[in-house]
Amino acid sequence: MSGIIGQRECALRVVERLQGAGFEALFAGGCVRDRLLGREPKDYDVATNALPDEVERLFPKTLSIGKAFGVIAVVADRQTVEVATFRRDVGTLDGRRPASVVFCAAEEDARRRDFTINGMFYDPLADRLIDYVGGRADLERRIVRAIGHPSERFAEDHLRMLRAIRFAHTLGFALDPDTGNAIRAMAPLIAKISTERIEQELTRTLTEGLRPGDAVRQLLDTGLLEPILPELLPLAGQAQPPQFHPEGDVFTHTCLMLNLAAAHRPPEPPAYSPRELAYAVLLHDVGKPPTARIGTGADGEPRIRFDGHAQIGAEMAEEILLRLRLPNRDRQHIVEAIRGHMRFMDVQNMRTSKLRRMIGAETFDLEMELHRLDCLGSHEMLDNYDFIRDCQKRMADEPVLPEPWVRGHDLLDLGLQEGRLVGQFLKEAYDAQIEERFPDRDALMTWLRQEVARHNA
Repeated sequence: MSGIIGQRECALRVVERLQGAGFEALFAGGCVRDRLLGREPKDYDVATNALPDEVERLFPKTLSIGKAFGVIAVVADRQTVEVATFRRDVGTLDGRRPASVVFCAAEEDARRRDFTINGMFYDPLADRLIDYVGGRADLERRIVRAIGHPSERFAEDHLRMLRAIRFAHTLGFALDPDTGNAIRAMAPLIAKISTERIEQELTRTLTEGLRPGDAVRQLLDTGLLEPILPELLPLAGQAQPPQFHPEGDVFTHTCLMLNLAAAHRPPEPPAYSPRELAYAVLLHDVGKPPTARIGTGADGEPRIRFDGHAQIGAEMAEEILLRLRLPNRDRQHIVEAIRGHMRFMDVQNMRTSKLRRMIGAETFDLEMELHRLDCLGSHEMLDNYDFIRDCQKRMADEPVLPEPWVRGHDLLDLGLQEGRLVGQFLKEAYDAQIEERFPDRDALMTWLRQEVARHNA
């Protein structure tokens, strides 16, 4: 196995070596599903009747990544192919992993897998599909169906309930009714799964789903949302002012935005990650239910108000994202975007200095996309969005946030005492500089000298 090769070619050579030694060896699982769907698999797994020790003897470089469960990784030419001995799982340790395994034949191995569309084998040398579980028929029906009794499959591995939702919405398939009913009956068990695995499945659903808002609705419908993100349940049924939100309640608004985000994923990677945008959208209005009250609108008529919901929502999002253990940088960006998402209402009346700071912020692109989706998912008015984009274009030929002319030591030299006032004077001086109220540093320092003297008098 020499020369730099691709993942499929590496897996094919693994199959050739195993079959050449007299063993059964087949492509297994997701790579078979994806090839039948006309999609290029991200990786290839091989299933075999060769025992782990026999696999290790056949290949010069291997990793015992799960030898106790019959899984050996074969490494060649910068590629890694997982080779798993056909097995039957026995019991469960933690609702995720089997207590032990028994090696078996291919058909029995297929029947212990999660969903029919993932339970097929393919012999690439004979060009033969091996389908013991009706996976091909379910692919044609575009349905996600658990193999055998759904409750048994979900009892073996509770994470499969979330995986069912992910597969349905990343493939654009329907959920088999019996499989869906089993999830509804067993949904509370998802709380036994590690936070890291839950976050991975949820994030993939949100960022890879064709209509992730529909996926979130199905999480609510199946009961999986409550143990994972209970803070989102009050969004369903939380009314909003119809003049601003003709689409309906807060949950409907959020799901609509998630679908819009998926429908308009940019061809080039933006400054923010897909995960940042997904969670910013998902959680941007989580502060509305706790701040909801009947107040007065601009027209003097009573209406529902959510005063302070952006700040409350940012605080709630911080707790949620800490619980999900998102990376610190992503979490900080998401929380900042949620905290600032209502300030777009005032952009056309903002001082130039505040606009410059807003455009120069690290999270600006994320905030802009969140605002755009917020508008499209409600009243569809993009006047503030267009205004900010015009400002950004006008500022494109100059530093958005120039180096300040005045530093703290300059103010101390003018006689200002150390303390809170230094920061206030520095902010006022920087605002004046950005707004071009003074032609140069000397003029700004002359004004500051007068202001400090007035304060010290």
